[in-house]
Amino acid sequence: MDVSPFDYALPPELIAQEPAEPRDSARLLALDREGGAWQDRRFHELPELLRPGDCVVANESRVMPARLLGVRESDGQAIELLLLRSVEGERWEALARPGRRCRVGARAIVGAGAARATVVAEKGDGVRVVEIEAPWPVRELLERHGLPPLPPYIERHDDPKPEDRERYQTVYACRDGSVAAPTAGLHFTRELLTRLVRAGVELRYLTLHVGPGTFRPARDEGSESHRMEPEETEISDEVAQAVNLARAEGRRVIAVGTTTTRALEWAALADGRVRPRRGAADLYIRPGHRFRVVSALITNFHLPRSTPLQLVSALAGSGLLCRAYHHAIAARYRFYSYGDAMLVC
Repeated sequence: MDVSPFDYALPPELIAQEPAEPRDSARLLALDREGGAWQDRRFHELPELLRPGDCVVANESRVMPARLLGVRESDGQAIELLLLRSVEGERWEALARPGRRCRVGARAIVGAGAARATVVAEKGDGVRVVEIEAPWPVRELLERHGLPPLPPYIERHDDPKPEDRERYQTVYACRDGSVAAPTAGLHFTRELLTRLVRAGVELRYLTLHVGPGTFRPARDEGSESHRMEPEETEISDEVAQAVNLARAEGRRVIAVGTTTTRALEWAALADGRVRPRRGAADLYIRPGHRFRVVSALITNFHLPRSTPLQLVSALAGSGLLCRAYHHAIAARYRFYSYGDAMLVC
């Protein structure tokens, strides 16, 4: 498949540098697939756009403050580690920048001088295995000295504000493991969640720990050759039963974000029933995918050529989504992680 249809030009000033305040004041483009039209709304109006009985499923993974800054022990050159996942004990897979300074055997002082990281192995796609020596377990080291993994298009990427720790996190996040936020959920407030329940909307939560592979663009030679990086996912029996009951009763299943969508579709049987499942989700959803579970989607405005953009296109239809994105640009919506939202229904 040619990935050029998933490309578009975005004025740099539309890349959101700050989150909306309050969270649910973000703009919301409500996209009607059947009518081929849209409305310009605000996220706090979501209860007016959903129906009693809708089953809304969100990703409760928590973003780790997984970035450690430091210097190479041998010469004081600056390095950065983005810890991805624990391998064994205090050994972690990590992305290192710049990679040429982080070959096997390299040592770095990280975390404001509190810890030492030694590269013990190199893997594909720039991933290193590092052994961390610190006065505390690695997760505590990150909570003390780690930085939130803001995307590089946010200009303060290397110098985040203290409030980014709280704002680059959903209000319902509770299970550590992501290295990027499931950003569609950033717009919810606790008050809005309460209003949704009072309006008869059912809320459920699963876990998909977001890795860096989610946001890698598809390969230029065509998206068939692209492979999604597996991401740790868990759907409980309770959530599977709730989703299956909603579908059996003709109620909509609305996914909050592309990560939730991938998790539900990954766990779906051929007849659309969701099974309780735990494992490494690697489903790549692109145009042509037949959705078995998800009937509507709350999402953000995504990067060109990205796999999340292809997923949204698969649900909304490429032509309608392209027109909606052109409208959003003309109407000065804010894009990407801290930007505005879209409801595809």
